Amino acid sequence: MQILRYSIGSFARVKNKYSTNIIKLRKMSLTPTTANTKSIVAITQMRSTNDKGDNMRQVEKLLAEAKKQSAEFVFLPECCDFVGENRDQALELSEPLTGPTMEQYQCLAKENNMWLSLGGIHESVLDEYERKTDKIYNAHVLINNKGELVKIYRKLHLFDVETPEFTFRESKVVKAGPRLLPPVDTPIGKIGLQICYDMRFAESSLILRKQGAEILTYPSAFSYPTGKAHWEILLRARAIENQCFVLAPAQIGYHNEKRRSWGHAMAVNPWGKVLADLGEKDDLKVASIEIDLSTLEPIRASMPCFEHRRDDIYSLATYGDGTTEPQQDRTFAKNIINKDTIFLETPYCFAFTNLCCVVEGHVLVSTNRCVTRLNSLNSAEMSDLFNTVCRIQRMLEGIYKTTAATVTVQDGPDAGQTVPHVHFHVMPRRPGDFKHNDQVYVKLEDQVEDKTPRSMEERVAEARKYRNALKAMKL
Repeated sequence: MQILRYSIGSFARVKNKYSTNIIKLRKMSLTPTTANTKSIVAITQMRSTNDKGDNMRQVEKLLAEAKKQSAEFVFLPECCDFVGENRDQALELSEPLTGPTMEQYQCLAKENNMWLSLGGIHESVLDEYERKTDKIYNAHVLINNKGELVKIYRKLHLFDVETPEFTFRESKVVKAGPRLLPPVDTPIGKIGLQICYDMRFAESSLILRKQGAEILTYPSAFSYPTGKAHWEILLRARAIENQCFVLAPAQIGYHNEKRRSWGHAMAVNPWGKVLADLGEKDDLKVASIEIDLSTLEPIRASMPCFEHRRDDIYSLATYGDGTTEPQQDRTFAKNIINKDTIFLETPYCFAFTNLCCVVEGHVLVSTNRCVTRLNSLNSAEMSDLFNTVCRIQRMLEGIYKTTAATVTVQDGPDAGQTVPHVHFHVMPRRPGDFKHNDQVYVKLEDQVEDKTPRSMEERVAEARKYRNALKAMKL
């Protein structure tokens, strides 16, 4: 096993598989650093097969070497649990995240007192009776140094390709993940979780950066032909355009007769400089790298790309973003909306329970910024607002068992707008709500006159119900 150690300022490539290179860390020159901004992480390289026991022994060796190098966080590649020879074997060897393989990883994290990034575990998709189905998730799992599962990201983009060299259909066995996971707070910084083929989709990384990512991860089992052509270029591009550290542990070599991985596990700094490249010769390698978060600010300040983005022309929005636990009251024109009545808050809008309802489940969604007309919103606000309205509609129809909804906005006082702040009404609809369907708009106009305002307790209790429903939807 070859062990490498690099600093942010070093650029090294493996040339001799029999050598052991230890390059001492040196001080960074951009800004003064403090102990709180620095951490040692390890990227790893391995060759998994369908022998799960041998794969786990490889992981144990990698962690032992990483610990010798004082790494507090170790990044393992995609398929660190196994690489099956065919679809049936992949399904057979897969486990739920409560299975014995995950328990072993958790024990290793605890025993070594280190965080683990498991770059792509074959997670069984279970049915309502907890039985395996004919699909799995490709799951990127974070485990803390206490052995606890912290976050699970399920791969969004599935590798279905045909090239002159090979054909691969990941979707035959893998189910695509339901959402992009916001960056995860960890002792080494805010990490954006991705997997392998995800690196070809710049939108995902840009959204993660917008949400605060400092480190992007691309654990991979990258195919040899595409790795030779694109691996380094893509990783450096993701680092440069997002001004983030990029960590990409990798699989290497022949896993079976049909499948070969490129290797070259790599770390890149926010300026696009390769900090470590583990080559394509040896099965087991570890490179420990110093991550110094204080180097991010000067790079981002000198070239403030994200301040230059044209939110008025295009936007970075993701379905499922936001929090169900708002921390502050919000302003709705001249009104103050109590945070306990807000059940969802996204980057540009918030959803809250209504004072006077036209029908049961009638809620409001308003923009954070107080503007009176839709045409005053920028592209980012428009995208986020409509995404949120659709999400709330889906949640309400699930709770009230309806198959229809009235979604409306009164854009300006001549259209019946009584509160001069852009907002949508979302109302689950049932047969017979009104004698004539269009009466809903009449009721909206005179709801304040006809309805007794609900108590704060009533609205808070309803908001709590909606928060729980949104959490259950995992969106």
